[in-house]
Amino acid sequence: MRRILSLFAAILLAGCSDTATPAHQPSRAVVLVSGLASSSPYTTPDDSCAIGLAAGTDHTPLRQNLLAARHLVFTAPAMAGSGQVHDTTGYGAFASCPAPLPAAMTIDTTGSIDLAGEHLARFIDWLHTEKKIDEVDLVGHSMGGLFSRAAIRTLLADGSAVTVRSLTTIGTPWQGSYLANYAEGTVPLSACLGDQFCESQMMGYTRDIAAAHISGSARELGRSYLTGTKGWNTAQAGVLDRIPVTLIGGNRYTHADSADPAVWPNDGVVELRSALARDVDDAVLPHRRCDTVDDSHSDYVSMITNLKRDTALTWDPRVFDAVTAAIDNAPKALAGPNRQGC
Repeated sequence: MRRILSLFAAILLAGCSDTATPAHQPSRAVVLVSGLASSSPYTTPDDSCAIGLAAGTDHTPLRQNLLAARHLVFTAPAMAGSGQVHDTTGYGAFASCPAPLPAAMTIDTTGSIDLAGEHLARFIDWLHTEKKIDEVDLVGHSMGGLFSRAAIRTLLADGSAVTVRSLTTIGTPWQGSYLANYAEGTVPLSACLGDQFCESQMMGYTRDIAAAHISGSARELGRSYLTGTKGWNTAQAGVLDRIPVTLIGGNRYTHADSADPAVWPNDGVVELRSALARDVDDAVLPHRRCDTVDDSHSDYVSMITNLKRDTALTWDPRVFDAVTAAIDNAPKALAGPNRQGC
């Protein structure tokens, strides 16, 4: 009898051991997506760059905040040009990062929006295959929001096994950027109303970005490409039908109330009207929530205007809270009003 009881106890203890049943791995993750002409390394919840900014200039603080909120976070590899991401020097430097992923899964942040979306979609499918991720919350900064939308369309068209739970865009030019609109001639320099920073941004974009990238996303950032009955936005109708979207815009730079809304207020790169998609039809963007903060577009824009780093959209704790809330509230967002704060 004693022997039988001992055997029964051993069986019970074996069933309670840590090795008896493998722990269930979470199937949902947040994917951070970079914008125009930026470079960001591939990082995982457990592995990031050991030198410099852990996940690049746009993602490092947001990634850390989301990890602290117990989300799994990956940064999509992005390169200002084609190819794999490598260590960088100078402003926003990072080094000793996780092994770079293939170019086919790396966003070319100077290429076309649709090609960037295809590469991002491949990365997301790779997360499903290699990391067992079934659902993703996409968070795109600047044109990363447009890259994300293109990726969603690709995932749907390809019948991907991955579900996109939510999309959050931060300073994304849904209707274009006033800088690109100046470069293409649809917004005049006079719309700056004599503001020297506004004028320098317009002329600098034309000189340094648009001229350097004759084709690709720099040329697709204008109103003429994105809006209108035959514009890129219209072609995305239906893509976001079952995905709640949160739009976060900055209005750090303002002018008189009579100023042209095609320029003012803005975050130094994108006018608030565009960041909040105010003229985007419900057929394209049916479920939206908008938040506005008095921030610049990025820490670089804050730096050149002598502002503290946390005045940038990608470094402001208020933005971190808004992003976290958008992700946490995603399951019930579609049951609420179609427009909130927009």
